[in-house]
This record gives sequence, C-alpha cells and structure tokens, in this order.
Amino acid sequence: MNYKMIGRFIGRILLVEGIFMLPALLISVCGQEWIAVKGFCLGIIITLLAAVLLLVLSKGYKKKFYAKEGLVCVGISWIVMSLLGCLPFYFSGAIPHFIDALFEMVSGFTTTGATILADVESLPRGILYWRSFSHWLGGMGVLVFLLAISSANEGNSGFTMHLLRAESPGPNVGKLVPQMKKTAGLLYGMYILLTLLNIVFLLIGKMPFFDAICTAFGTAGTGGFGVRNDSIMSYSPYLQNVCTVFMLLFGVNFGCYYWLIMRQFRSLFKDEELRLYLGVVVGSVALIAWNLKGFYGTMGETLRHAAFQVASIVTTTGFSTADFDLWPSFSKTILLLLMIIGACAGSTGGGFKCGRILLMFKSLRRSVQKVVHPQKVQVVRVNGHMVDEKILQNTNAYLAAYVIIVMASFLIISLDNFSLMTNFSAVLACFNNIGPGLEAVGPVCNFSMFSCLSKLILIVDMLAGRLEIFPILIFFSRTTWKHR
Repeated sequence: MNYKMIGRFIGRILLVEGIFMLPALLISVCGQEWIAVKGFCLGIIITLLAAVLLLVLSKGYKKKFYAKEGLVCVGISWIVMSLLGCLPFYFSGAIPHFIDALFEMVSGFTTTGATILADVESLPRGILYWRSFSHWLGGMGVLVFLLAISSANEGNSGFTMHLLRAESPGPNVGKLVPQMKKTAGLLYGMYILLTLLNIVFLLIGKMPFFDAICTAFGTAGTGGFGVRNDSIMSYSPYLQNVCTVFMLLFGVNFGCYYWLIMRQFRSLFKDEELRLYLGVVVGSVALIAWNLKGFYGTMGETLRHAAFQVASIVTTTGFSTADFDLWPSFSKTILLLLMIIGACAGSTGGGFKCGRILLMFKSLRRSVQKVVHPQKVQVVRVNGHMVDEKILQNTNAYLAAYVIIVMASFLIISLDNFSLMTNFSAVLACFNNIGPGLEAVGPVCNFSMFSCLSKLILIVDMLAGRLEIFPILIFFSRTTWKHR
C-alpha cells in the first residue's frame, strides 16, 4: 500500500476544500454573520493545517499506484473531507451536535440532500452557501476536479484512471479523450457550462440571485438542499419547470454531451441507456399523472407536479414541489421504484443506474436463451458493442452488495421503532442519494428523529451509495492493508 501517495492526494484534496470554504467565509463577512465567520475561520484553519501536515509527511512518495490504492484513496478522501467540511456547521453553532453536522455534510458531499434541519431559512447565508456548494463539488467529484487541474507529469503517471474509476458512477468508466487530464477537464467544463445555463434561466424567472446560485448547485449536483423550508414549492411554475428540465439534463451520462459537441448524433440516438432513461421518465410521468387525475385543479398542474417529482426522484435530486407522501399508493410505489433505478451512469445522479438495469435485463435474457440453446455462444451487447464479462460480474457483485447493505441497514435502524415504510424509505433515500423518503422522512419532514447509531448507519449508506459501494467495502478486507 502506497501510503505516502495516498497521503499526498488527501492533502491536496483538503487544500482544495479549504480554499473552497473562502467564498462562504466572504459571504458571512459581508452579511455580518459573525458566528458563521468564526465557524468558517476555525474550519479553514484546521483543514489547511491538516492539508499541510499531510503534504509534508508524504514527501518522497513513489508514483506506483494500483487499483487497490485508488479505491482506498477515494474512500478515505471522502470520509476526511466530510469530517473537516462539517466543522463550520459545528463551530458556528448552526448544527450544535457533531454527528448531526457530519450527517448534513456527508449528505451534501454525496449529493443526497437528506437533512436533520427543520428551519433552514434561519441559517446564516454563508452556511447555506457552503451547504449547497457541497452538492456541486460532490456531484462531479472532488478527485475529478483535482485530476482536471493536476500537472501534466502527474496526469500521465498511470494512477489517474484508478481514481476516476473509483469515484465516477456506473458499471464502467472510460475516457472521452486519450489523456485522462483532458477527460477530467472536459467533464468539469461541461458541468460548469450547464450550471451557468441553469443559473441564467433561473434569473430570467426572477429568482433571487442567492437562491438561484444555491438552487443551481443543488440541481447540478442532483443534491436537493434548498434555501427555503418548503424546498421549491413556493417558487413560480416557470422556475419549477426550469428545475425539472435541468434535473433531467444532469441525470444524463455526460458522454452524451461529448457526442453532441463532437456532432456524433448517430452514437447519441443509438445509446440504449439514454433511451431507457427517457422511457422510464416519460412512462412514470404518464402513469403518475393518470393516477393523480382530479388530485389537482387542472391537468397542467398535475403534469407539472408529476414531471417535477419524477425528475427529482429518478435523478436522485430530492427537490419537491408537493408533499408526494399524500399521493395515492400507486404513485408513491412508482417513486419508490425510481429511487432504486436512479439516473444514467456517468451522470451526477445516484441510484442503481439505468446502465446496470440495462445490463441486468440483457444478462437475464441471455441466461434464458442459454436454457433453450445451451450449446449456442451468447454475448451481451450494448450500443452494438460486446460487454466484457468482467463488467457483468461486477454488476452482479454490485447487486449482491446493494441488497445485503440495504437489508442490514434496514434491520439496524429498525431499532428506533419507526414504521416499516419510514425505515425502509430512509435507507433507500440515503443509499441511493435521494434525500426525502416517505412517511416520517417525507418531503416536508427530516431525519433528526433518528438515533446517533441510525444516523451513523445512514452516513455509511450515503458514502457507499455515492462511491458505488466498493471503495467503502474495501476497508473491511484484510488484504487491503497488507504490504505488497
């Protein structure tokens, strides 16, 4: 295990994190929010000191970096980043209990949007900004950002693919362009452009500037932290529709936008995952709108709420324009299934991913065909290309780990003695990085009533869901920590 190389990367990540706290500090100073200023000053000082210490201790590192180091580096980075990122919440007194502050920060970085806060409007603006910005930073991934700004000699040292693969969502991670540094830069370039477009359209709808920035951060990272207690409910229909469109856009594999830029329209139209994603969205909106017939005043209003909530849940954003916990059981069941399905691989969304769902169906069809024709050679193809058997094995392993972790988490948090639907939807909402669940953790409720043990379990679920399970599971393997 190359501990010095891992320490160097974590040090650089903490350096980036400390720098990114500065705008929140500036907002707090301008607003004369002195309690928040104290929280950010202490948080920045501790984060930067930790970064410098790690960089000093990792001098003389060797550039040998393997898949195991990549997974460990990503897992430790997100844990340390969350532990230090929550310090402004804790030191400012905005969230006086450390476990609650950690829960909120992990929820931010993992773009979950589950909160323990009942009154966000009472928070200082600097805290609200940092809370929402954590979505934006965690959406694409802080290591991807680090790769985008890394020097060319480090970008070619062979370890970048391991880091990108460990942090990026989906069953398979490839390069858009031959150089990994350019791939990371291209991803962040598209991410920034879409975020800026989102802000512009929100401002056109006369959303306040601060609200537009924070809402765009939550939409881009598919996170869902709002700056109002009612999420997006009190904004105009136009602003709600803008959020619907951009949530769906950020749920698309960013490789599709690369094809658009390169004018590879045939590849875009042939993409099976994109077609599945759009089909799931359109079908879900139609079914929920049909089920909600007469629930709202007009069909237009019904379609608006149905489209918004489908977009919010399938992309794992977690914004809400209505208390969907009051909807009929059929509609709530669809939303519960969408929590599991999630968005596209290679997007900022969470969930099981449409790419994996597609592979599972194709693999199941192959298994059925093998029963009928056992001697026939069967291969799984996606977009006309044969899928490597290792990817199929990884998908099966991911499914097994997914079910085991969800069931174990569900069992443990049931000790708090809340209803089955509350506990189950809470686990699904955290593990799939959704945010709101149903019943006691619905869109107008929060997670504050859970015990410290349950909150810690849900924190692990959020991290495991965002990092695709394995960077967290690898910590529990003895072979991980053995020297080569």
